[in-house]
Amino acid sequence: MINSKKFTFNPVAVNAYLLWDETKEAVLIDPACFYPEEEKELERFVEAQELKIVRLLNTHGHFDHLMGNSFAERRWGLKCRIHPGDAPMVDQARQHALLFGITMQNPSSDVELLAEGDEIHFGATALKVIHVPGHSPGGVAFYGAQDQILVVGDILFNGSVGRTDLPGGNHNQLITGIKEKLLTLGDEVKVYPGHGDETTIGWEKRTNPFLR
Repeated sequence: MINSKKFTFNPVAVNAYLLWDETKEAVLIDPACFYPEEEKELERFVEAQELKIVRLLNTHGHFDHLMGNSFAERRWGLKCRIHPGDAPMVDQARQHALLFGITMQNPSSDVELLAEGDEIHFGATALKVIHVPGHSPGGVAFYGAQDQILVVGDILFNGSVGRTDLPGGNHNQLITGIKEKLLTLGDEVKVYPGHGDETTIGWEKRTNPFLR
């Protein structure tokens, strides 16, 4: 059974997720911590729960979701896993952040690549990689079929969808991907977005005005 903890970090209020099972092995998704106190909060929780983080995953390559990568790479000896469509953004993260008046440390460019259909294993658990471009070229969601959870980054939100006005964005591509790859999952699937509150696939199918 997957346990989850959400942290909301950095000036852009990104949701970082820590997932683990009964083995205490864990994955860290979009760590996002920016301030020293946020790094300490994440570190204290990992230590208190006696977790072993074995994977660092990014839903996409926008700088606000890459914040915290440098800390996680250094603290737990992790290597970022990201879709090749967004891998070039890792080297550009610091430059992109400066455009928003934010100074951050650039993450390591030594990354491992994710592909549609990959399975990410930790403990007795697996997450399936679902590629849904449109918010960014390499946006992915991580689906835990056994526990019916879906970590979507900025692909889908409670009552909304990801913005598509940034470089590499494509609104029609995003909506098509959500409808064909995410809304076909069960209505009871819990959706953990990159910003804002959790939701479910069923609720978004019924109420999300962008998906009508």
